[in-house]
Amino acid sequence: MRQRSSRDERAVSAYVERLGDTLTDAGMPRLAARVFAQLLADDDGRMTAAELTESLDVSPAAVSGAVRYLTQTYLIGKERERGSRRDVYVVQADAWHGAMLSRDRMLAQIETSLRAGVPAVGGLDTEAGRRLQLSVAFLEFLGDRLGELEGEWAAHKAEITRTWPSVTP
Repeated sequence: MRQRSSRDERAVSAYVERLGDTLTDAGMPRLAARVFAQLLADDDGRMTAAELTESLDVSPAAVSGAVRYLTQTYLIGKERERGSRRDVYVVQADAWHGAMLSRDRMLAQIETSLRAGVPAVGGLDTEAGRRLQLSVAFLEFLGDRLGELEGEWAAHKAEITRTWPSVTP
């Protein structure tokens, strides 16, 4: 049984749609954006597919595709509650961090493929080779910075959350 706070659910729904639109404009698939926004705005940060279907007024099949996308991009996780056969989709407070780390791994794979392409297209004596090598250099640069930022983020997160009031159910 889900407990709801005394917040204005219509205002929350309107916000979910606005955030969903923003994420869609940034390139996320529309329903995945709405599901992610709904989970972020939910006090528990955890909902079943049936709850998402009801709250967003969409089909179960649509929710299935959206949560598949979100789990593959590490924006949400999937759990099974003890004694239940239903999956529960969960967004962590620090969801963007996990997603960025998964992107870093993906970018490393792309970098490897790009690097292999340089000699295949004739090396740095060709425009294609220089274009591929510049892509490799950018991804190396980005990977280095993401590694540095991860450590900085941990310290920054600890500092900003240190003074937050505790939330009680």
